[in-house]
Amino acid sequence: MATGGFVPRISAEERRADFVKAAVEVIATHGIDGATTRRIAEQANAPLATLHYCYNSKEDLFADVYQFVADKFRGVITSNDPHAELETTAHQILRGVMECYLESVNFAATSLELTSWARRQHKEGGVILVYDTALDAVRTALRSASAEHPLEPETVDEIVYVIATLADGFALNWLTYGDRSAAEKQMQISTSVLDSWLATRLEAVPVAP
Repeated sequence: MATGGFVPRISAEERRADFVKAAVEVIATHGIDGATTRRIAEQANAPLATLHYCYNSKEDLFADVYQFVADKFRGVITSNDPHAELETTAHQILRGVMECYLESVNFAATSLELTSWARRQHKEGGVILVYDTALDAVRTALRSASAEHPLEPETVDEIVYVIATLADGFALNWLTYGDRSAAEKQMQISTSVLDSWLATRLEAVPVAP
């Protein structure tokens, strides 16, 4: 606790982290176009001048938002047991991403909004790179899990696609209805679908030479 009227100094790095988190909340509520620097500063309980001191432009702030989202996904994907088998790794990745969305409906909303905005603008930009980076991280994890019995790249890509599709579908449903009880059941359904599909798919596909 501060004494004698002393107020602890907040570093620029801490301030930037606060603004990024605030931007996620504002984007979830108002969309990209409505995420003004004033609203973000208010959400962060900071003066607008402080935001402009930390960031030269709104684009610079959004670049950090992209990085925050990418790091969040990367953390979920790489937090699994590195010694687990392919089926377990795929299951854990899907489960982890869905839990990430369930933990914060605003993170789910912002992730979808960033992607939709990028497509509306016909720009690849940072958010498409975030998505590509996440998919590449999944590929790397799956290849590592199947190292003893390597799969063809096309098969790995199919598994990545199924995981992404199930995770994105879950996020959209969770965002639309906001029913946590139903979402928890849908997580079980989604992982069961992946497990069943994966078991059937792997039986039919020979390993890579």
